[in-house]
Amino acid sequence: MQKLTLIRRAAWAAVAVLGFLIVGTATGWLVTDGPLRRREVQLPAIGGPFALTDHRGRAVTERDFLGKPTAVFFGFTSCPDVCPTTLARMGEHIDALGPDADRINWLLISVDHERDTPRSMAEYMTLFDQRIVGLSGTERQVTRAAQSFQVQYRRVPLQGGGYTMDHSASVFLLDAMGRFAGTLDYEERQEVALEKLRLLVSRAGRSG
Repeated sequence: MQKLTLIRRAAWAAVAVLGFLIVGTATGWLVTDGPLRRREVQLPAIGGPFALTDHRGRAVTERDFLGKPTAVFFGFTSCPDVCPTTLARMGEHIDALGPDADRINWLLISVDHERDTPRSMAEYMTLFDQRIVGLSGTERQVTRAAQSFQVQYRRVPLQGGGYTMDHSASVFLLDAMGRFAGTLDYEERQEVALEKLRLLVSRAGRSG
């Protein structure tokens, strides 16, 4: 009898573990692969107040970008590979979206406050689609913007002098009200990225 009880307890424990794994897997899918599909999922508090200067020299805050969905990337102009690749892919998304691309704000926020002035940002942004807006600021302003998006970055000294920056490689997506709606991963397939972007535009149209 005692042996039978132990067997039953083991069976129930196995069922409980299996249920936990199923729920965890489903939740992970909703957050990473389908963040725009299920509004009932509790998304992280990403996105919030910032005050920066755009590459045309205009002071802006997060409020200037409300009313349209926003795609935000944190990088810097001296970045050797990830940043230019991501911005070039942004340009490809813009081309593929056609007129819908104008219904999205496309932003690059620099994490290199020392080197990335509005002037250097203006020169850098000429290399990419002109609808992408470069934003820079003081150390305090950049820190606050990064904290709003829970972005980690750090200065890394280079051998022989100088430095580079380590930073997040994801593009953050916000809805038209400035609420976090998901990410585009660095190696995201374009068809998946476009699906997320089109859904953002569609939802903004329905709520507008």
